[in-house]
Amino acid sequence: MKHPQNFEVCVLRMFMAEPTLFEKILAGEIPGNFICRGDGWASFLDVFPRSQGHTLVVLENPSQRLADLSDSDLMKLFSGVKQTQSKLSNYFETTDFTVTIHDGPLAGQEVPHVHVHVIPRKQGDGGRALPSMFPNAAPPNPPDFATLANLCNAIQEATE
Repeated sequence: MKHPQNFEVCVLRMFMAEPTLFEKILAGEIPGNFICRGDGWASFLDVFPRSQGHTLVVLENPSQRLADLSDSDLMKLFSGVKQTQSKLSNYFETTDFTVTIHDGPLAGQEVPHVHVHVIPRKQGDGGRALPSMFPNAAPPNPPDFATLANLCNAIQEATE
């Protein structure tokens, strides 16, 4: 059972926290070039695009991590990704996208508010795949299935 004082502190922090950059964009305090909006989410062009059409899909819920989202918010977020892809697909005449989430600061998240990068891809656009994020990684080839099985078992045991 939570102590009433702890609850009050949490509530006060919630109301006193500085709004995230994305909350300010959603509220119209900072300009946003909105691609589309839906129930509890919106998508807008990234102001520092990696390529033309780089769009962010953002929930109204300002949670920092995916693990903090409800199943309902996750459904809203990915409904937004799908609708955003549809609009971008029509304009850029592509069905290929890089869809990325940086979940926390160590993963590269710069704004502490869950968001999905949706980047239209075209032949020769210069964009790269996942290995470019970890250029010094040297995954074994062929895969080391025994090591993977051991890691999988250790993860399962640690989370039971």
